[in-house]
Amino acid sequence: MQKMKRAVPATLLRGDGIGPEIVEASLDVLDALGARFEWDEQDAGVGAFQRTGDPLPHATLESIRKRRLALKGPLATPVGEGFRSVNVRLREEFKLYANLRPAYTYVHGGRFENVDIILVRENTEGYYVGFEHYIPIGDDPRAVAEGTGFNTREGCRRIAEWTFEYAVRQGRKKVTVVHKANILKVLTGLFLDTAMEVAKKYQGRIEVEDKIVDNCAMQLVLNPGQFDVILTTNMFGDILSDEIAGLIGGLGMAPGGNIGKDCAIFEAVHGSAPDIAGQGVANPSAVLLAAAMMLDHVGEQPRATLLRDAIERVVSDDGVRTRDLGGTAGTREYTDAIVRRLRAA
Repeated sequence: MQKMKRAVPATLLRGDGIGPEIVEASLDVLDALGARFEWDEQDAGVGAFQRTGDPLPHATLESIRKRRLALKGPLATPVGEGFRSVNVRLREEFKLYANLRPAYTYVHGGRFENVDIILVRENTEGYYVGFEHYIPIGDDPRAVAEGTGFNTREGCRRIAEWTFEYAVRQGRKKVTVVHKANILKVLTGLFLDTAMEVAKKYQGRIEVEDKIVDNCAMQLVLNPGQFDVILTTNMFGDILSDEIAGLIGGLGMAPGGNIGKDCAIFEAVHGSAPDIAGQGVANPSAVLLAAAMMLDHVGEQPRATLLRDAIERVVSDDGVRTRDLGGTAGTREYTDAIVRRLRAA
């Protein structure tokens, strides 16, 4: 396939842990695909923090602000203490309000076949705003932990409108609004009410239903085929998207896109997996599929389709699988198999 006519400027963040390995594999695959990106490589995450004292340096922010497009590997976040999540900071900084997490069956022969679900998660509100603190009692400075979440009418309407428009463009038939309005009547009640109000404008084009989040979680593992597009809040979307990834082989097959009005960042959903870093065994599929989403975003849908088809053929037809998918292939062997498929296409 001929190379893209022009190189698209984009920021590249290799990430922590296995990030550099799987991002390098993705660059090799994009090269074989003839996809031309003018990469500006920048630092973020634990490595950046150790080198500069900031997990999200000013130069990185300026690079993304200028190019408005980025591909990133997984970034580590300390648990319980240390610096705040870089992923959350990026979403806030660039107002990336829509988190797009598709799940599709590439690994056949499992419990569920033909899973094809798109989850859209509101990305900037809810409990992940990080408004939390301790309340001291007596001699215990951490006697009580308190956290606050918020949803705004504007934010709820914005993500609902984005989701229904996306569903129409993709030829989808149904949107399921997921909430906990039976208990969190105000916080998620506002989300539900606003989404259903927006849904009225799409009557006759998109079917709409709502589900309480715990019922949705159960239904996903009983009959995932009943779902098409899921629209939900920040925390619920984070949890449910990982559950959905489990239906298709795990987080190694789970890409994500963070999309706003003026910027988009595409990523592997999974973590940095420091326990296997440097061993050459990591599955690069999540970053590869994120790169396919990025190709869609810049109008290169035929290349995105070729890449997705190559991954499916390598995994299901050629039987070349990394160990998280039940195989024995290392990162390099798996990547080379995809490159061969692309060059033969």
